[in-house]
Amino acid sequence: MELKKTAVAGTMESSDIMVTVEPRESGGIVLELTSSVMKQYGRRIERVIRETAAELGVEHALICAVDKGALDCTVRARVSAAIFRAAERENITWEVGK
Repeated sequence: MELKKTAVAGTMESSDIMVTVEPRESGGIVLELTSSVMKQYGRRIERVIRETAAELGVEHALICAVDKGALDCTVRARVSAAIFRAAERENITWEVGK
């Protein structure tokens, strides 16, 4: 997926994560992660962010995430929303196919 602009999703509230996605020309995915639970879950959060970006076809981006104890499903949702906004995608099917 081609990223066209910088976009943000999420909040700085407890149990949430604020994700900023910025397009890059090359260099793969660069991730800057800050978390209140970094020692316990930092590697897991990073893996969820990278997997979500890969599933959406993002090859080059700067992803900055400030985590306040978000669950995996929230991390995926925020990363997805930021990527779709950065790609200027409007018609998104959020339903899971049957």
